[in-house]
Amino acid sequence: MAFQRYLAEEVAIDHADGVLSRREALHRLALLGLGVPAASALLAACGDGDGGQAPAATSGTAAPSEPAAATEAVTFPGPEGRTVQGAWAAADPARGAVLVIHENRGLNDHIRSVAGRLAASGYSALAIDLLSAEGGTAALGDEARAMAALSGAPQERFVADMRAGLDELERRAPGQKLGAIGFCFGGGMVWTLLASGEPRLAAAAPFYGPLPDGADFSGSPDAAVLGIYAEQDARVNASREAATAALEQAGLTHEIVTYPGANHAFFNDTGPRYDQAAATRAYAKVLDWFGQHLG
Repeated sequence: MAFQRYLAEEVAIDHADGVLSRREALHRLALLGLGVPAASALLAACGDGDGGQAPAATSGTAAPSEPAAATEAVTFPGPEGRTVQGAWAAADPARGAVLVIHENRGLNDHIRSVAGRLAASGYSALAIDLLSAEGGTAALGDEARAMAALSGAPQERFVADMRAGLDELERRAPGQKLGAIGFCFGGGMVWTLLASGEPRLAAAAPFYGPLPDGADFSGSPDAAVLGIYAEQDARVNASREAATAALEQAGLTHEIVTYPGANHAFFNDTGPRYDQAAATRAYAKVLDWFGQHLG
């Protein structure tokens, strides 16, 4: 699935679910390069909701109870002489090291908290900012512009930056096995990194991320992949069987888990679709998976 189309559909579905007003949805689609006729057609195809109140989280909105380590802003060398930004959280002692990849809103406090939770759970974590070439997520001012910038950037740049992130993990956590976790757009980036051929990955956990077209994971032979899906996320679930087939074709250790009653972005405790029960179970599953395959 092309990520530009995926991001546009994300806006349309957020509008259909009442997360975004029609005006804000049209604004974001314009930033993604859609004119009014095309944007209106997409909104209609996705249900064209009334832009009312956002849906309440399905299982409460309490913040996760797990402790979180402190994160620090870091920079490190990227491809072509660029500087890549991120947030680092060190585990002491560490059982492995994990690259954390953000949603379509860029590197924000929620993703930093994921890195901190992983570090508190024993896995040093680096949350990468894939908008570093634009000056970083914060420099763009708001999440609509962040999404538009992600839509317009080449996937090759994302892959190169993620590999630089793995380089930085190796430098900061020498001798540790490497993993990757990502959410929404970031889940798609985890699939993309696997498909690019990344033999250093020992474990990966893409959350409800779009599968790249023609994905071939044979270049990441040692990665044990835990694919996380949500029962109500029909759009991303459409590629679930293809992901399973690609994992089987490559002979990778894998497990696909779909959480009943949950919707897209259920792990984000700052969002309207947060499902505390599903998020708690998914995090426990990830820790068990990383425990098996990272150490």
